[in-house]
Amino acid sequence: MQARDRIELVQGPEAEAAARAEAARAAMALREITVSYGESPAVFSVDATFPRDSLVAIVGPNGAGKSTLLKAALGVVPRLSGTVTVFGTPLERARERVAYVPQRASVDWDFPTRVIDVVMMGLYRELGLLRLVRASHRERALACLARVGMADFATRQIGQLSGGQQQRVFLARALAQGADLYLLDEPFAGVDAATEKAIIDVLKELKGEGRTVVCVHHDLATVADYFDRVLLINTRRIAEGPVGEVFTAENLQATYGGRLASAHIDQLRLSEQR
Repeated sequence: MQARDRIELVQGPEAEAAARAEAARAAMALREITVSYGESPAVFSVDATFPRDSLVAIVGPNGAGKSTLLKAALGVVPRLSGTVTVFGTPLERARERVAYVPQRASVDWDFPTRVIDVVMMGLYRELGLLRLVRASHRERALACLARVGMADFATRQIGQLSGGQQQRVFLARALAQGADLYLLDEPFAGVDAATEKAIIDVLKELKGEGRTVVCVHHDLATVADYFDRVLLINTRRIAEGPVGEVFTAENLQATYGGRLASAHIDQLRLSEQR
């Protein structure tokens, strides 16, 4: 056996032990996640660690696998390989600690239901199969709506709301779950400025309460203002870590490439100058 081989054997178990310890401390840890929708992988062997008490952005170009990574982490889409742990345990044993807000475009908004009923869907574990709704459940749902500025719309049909209002309602549903980890897929897409501010204020409040929030995000100009950590991805993981260390022109170039990267880098520099 060569000296190089001996060193790798010594370092291997230590590295694995360190990775396990890091996963146990994290809100969510993904290891070697691979997903394919055909012959080409949508996500390939991605590792990511989302620490507790953090606001994390998942950033990358269209088709980079950002939404797929979240769905694979939750088991919404099947994984070809990889493992997921939540607060140090397999996802299957900790689902009640996770809330998910999907992309608004993936929801059937024509379904005839009231706003407050949508929010109470977040209480499904307490309501049970018989869906016995008590006054305390309605009070909690209304409190969650008030937190996102939508209490006055409680009896409105969900399809009658604007896109930004619908997004707020789905965030309220996630709040009703009382989760420790929130996964949001493009929460700011297509919303007005007032809604964006309302959403980010709530997400920062959640972090202040010791919760972890992970968002698929597309606006590079707001990454530094909204988040403390970032995962850059383009099918594979490009970089991950604190925004101040990872969100650099070099890593954006590696993530986006070509002219698109130049436009994003210019956008980033302008935001830094403001």
